[in-house]
Amino acid sequence: MRIATTIFLTDETIRPVRLAHELEQRGFDGLYLPEHTHIPVCRDTPAPMGDPLPREYGRTLDPFVALGQAAAVTERLRLGTGITLVAQHDPIDLAKRIATLDHLSGGRFTLGVGYGWNVEEAADHGVEWSSRRALVRDRLALMRALWADEPTGYEGAFGSVRASFAHPKPAGGAPRVLLGGAAGPRLLAEIAASADGWLPIGGGGLSKTLPALRRAWADAGRTGAPEVVPYAVRPTPGKLSHYRDLGLREVVLQLPPAGEAEVLRALDDYAQYL
Repeated sequence: MRIATTIFLTDETIRPVRLAHELEQRGFDGLYLPEHTHIPVCRDTPAPMGDPLPREYGRTLDPFVALGQAAAVTERLRLGTGITLVAQHDPIDLAKRIATLDHLSGGRFTLGVGYGWNVEEAADHGVEWSSRRALVRDRLALMRALWADEPTGYEGAFGSVRASFAHPKPAGGAPRVLLGGAAGPRLLAEIAASADGWLPIGGGGLSKTLPALRRAWADAGRTGAPEVVPYAVRPTPGKLSHYRDLGLREVVLQLPPAGEAEVLRALDDYAQYL
């Protein structure tokens, strides 16, 4: 099973270049980064991880800039977002950014997609909260049109693009798309309709949820099986053994949002799982 990592990289933590170098040298498989453009001070939305909101949420580096640095100093380390708030981006601009990163990294990028939890943050981007799921679906479809081999237009409910020359292309075609979110019929159907798999935060309850996801996958006419990548996991030997027994091929371990010394100690501890 591949062992990747995630961390809230900020202006106060270990730098992306040093972290990426250490991950590849030690044999870790990947680095996934989260995203928040900003955290409004006046916020009515309760944080799902509990309030007060941890300091790092308002200090995150732009994940694409940080992953670009990581790509430049590594050869094998996989790169991903966990997650990109697609509703908060212009899809034409985001498609270009993703294609460029995937092209320059040799096809190492995974697009983790989320709907978000912070109503106020999304509102500042002009996102209507009740329609954000449909908006994300529409923007993914538009981006896939731009990633197509031949000029392909797209007309959607929320946006459109003319058939266009749009290069570079992602190195291996459209990048792998993993959808984050809590398990439920609506999310599982959305994964089956528009993603390659699921990023379940914490990775709990998978024994019950995986059969439902696979049924939704089959009902949507998808072949093969969805990829399931437990995300932001606090590892134990028993937990990782359970994931292997479920047939999972990748897990993403949570690193502390800390300085170099503390992060490297965590990597030393996680090395037992490689």
